[in-house]
Amino acid sequence: MLFALAVLPTAADAAKQPREERPAATSKAKPKAKAKSKAKAPARAQRAKAPPRKAAASPPRRPSVGQLSGLHLTDDPLDLKSSVALVVDQETDRVLFSKNSEAVLPIASITKLMTALVVTEAGLSMDEVLTVSQEDVDTEKGSRSRLAVGTRLTRGEMLHLALMSSENRAAHALGRHYPGGLPAFVEAMNAKAHLLGMHDTRYVEPTGLSSGNRSSAHDLTLLVKATSDVPLIRELSTSREASVAVGSRLLHFRTTNGLVLNPEWEIGLQKTGYISEAGRCLVMQAQVAGRRLILVLLDSAGRYSRIGDAERIRKWLGESGLLEASSAPAVVPLR
Repeated sequence: MLFALAVLPTAADAAKQPREERPAATSKAKPKAKAKSKAKAPARAQRAKAPPRKAAASPPRRPSVGQLSGLHLTDDPLDLKSSVALVVDQETDRVLFSKNSEAVLPIASITKLMTALVVTEAGLSMDEVLTVSQEDVDTEKGSRSRLAVGTRLTRGEMLHLALMSSENRAAHALGRHYPGGLPAFVEAMNAKAHLLGMHDTRYVEPTGLSSGNRSSAHDLTLLVKATSDVPLIRELSTSREASVAVGSRLLHFRTTNGLVLNPEWEIGLQKTGYISEAGRCLVMQAQVAGRRLILVLLDSAGRYSRIGDAERIRKWLGESGLLEASSAPAVVPLR
């Protein structure tokens, strides 16, 4: 299901305004032209002395729920930018690192892992063609999508784009085409969460655009463990790039997680997420020093900080010896 990636051309530049035509200068017109230029000279000098205009300030970013709750004030030995972090040994359930792991926060597009789990467990045909409708357009955040209304893709392609590129219309269409429609799908999401023991978790829709989708780092480790047992979800979430035919066009998509492209990482499953209420989020199942670990990072401040946090954790685990000393006590959680 992997395809080659190409960069789409950008929109053409706006056409330049035609030059103003100037009448040919005559001998009589020359004195007037000089007088005109002299009259304009002071104005030009005044403009030259004027201070440069300041660029309009961008509106301040809305604080996340974690910031409003004061979670960013929690110190940790790795100086992480994420206000919530949890690292668990998948085989032993041993906690290796924990910071505010019980905090319940919006989880943005991490939601799509549960969307994928419900879809795959329903046994629905991945070859069935689904159509993006006006109902799939985001009216809450006004986010854009390259899947125009009327786009027809298979369920498998929709699932691929939802997991790899976090395509919101694809995720919403998956929920809407579930037997019983969107209400039945959301009910199935919450029922599955309860079955997995995710008691801090609540879903209200399948994309993560709503801040009503909330969970804790502890609960998300359970979700990552469950989805990492599904080969199709593992494959699609760690895919680097894909192309899908939309009518006569070929649209190219790529992963939202740069660590997938990093040869130093061995990632078995991943999902990123972002809305202003949730901050930058990342969950992964990765192999580090021969051990399968689950990493959860929520409410990270800064566009690339969740990636930096993951790198800091991996380096710390390699230097700390925690993975070698399997009988050592777990790290004391940071509240």
